[in-house]
Amino acid sequence: MKIDHETVDKLADLAKLEFDKEGKDAIIKDLSRILTFIDKLNELDTSEIEPLIYMSDEVNNLREDEVKSDITQQDALKNAPKHDSDYFKMPKVINAPPAS
Repeated sequence: MKIDHETVDKLADLAKLEFDKEGKDAIIKDLSRILTFIDKLNELDTSEIEPLIYMSDEVNNLREDEVKSDITQQDALKNAPKHDSDYFKMPKVINAPPAS
């Protein structure tokens, strides 16, 4: 595939980009190098290669979730600046619109 100014203009339009003359020339050179590299990769015979699913053979050893309570409600409320017997008291941060 040949990359020319018309191709770059079409790609730039699709990507909502603008290039000046020097920018177009640089993009043409970069895209040509990318396509050359892809052509080189296409020369490899990969018929005997299995597709890669994972990047390594490592297996995650996940632990089971355990529910445990490390802090009691009273201990949590002990250092709160404002609280009642069961809950933290916080200032109101969202004002509801007036009822119409």
